[in-house]
Amino acid sequence: MHSFLIPINDSVSSRKMVDFLINMPVSMTDCHMTLLHVFRQPTSGEQLMGKKYMEELPVKHKALLEKVKDRLITEKHFPPGQIDIVLLTDPYPSVSEGIIEFFKKGHYDMVVIGRKKMSKSEEFVLGDISVKLVRSLDNTAILVVKTG
Repeated sequence: MHSFLIPINDSVSSRKMVDFLINMPVSMTDCHMTLLHVFRQPTSGEQLMGKKYMEELPVKHKALLEKVKDRLITEKHFPPGQIDIVLLTDPYPSVSEGIIEFFKKGHYDMVVIGRKKMSKSEEFVLGDISVKLVRSLDNTAILVVKTG
């Protein structure tokens, strides 16, 4: 059985990546999927939103992962027992560091991630998670679904 690690966040690129998975003309019922959300250290702007906002984030992201799981089950007929949901709530300096660390602790055949189009300056300033994964995870298949 093949095992996929699928990092998800509340972004257009993540939604389009899930759409891509659902619309792939292949049966993936012999696969195991782990839907992962990594919390990064909060920005000062996020901290200004208040304690209540910060405490609600895990609930919000768990609901997002549950929604993706439900879509995979109903639209792709994926067996429910073959999809795990993982929230890494202890914040990482970056999302890519959290994905890489989690990946190395498990046994995954592939990482599937969405990527939005960025200008060179945006990529330089913000970094690109998909590029970091390709460079860091040797001998691993990485499917990057480009959006927009």
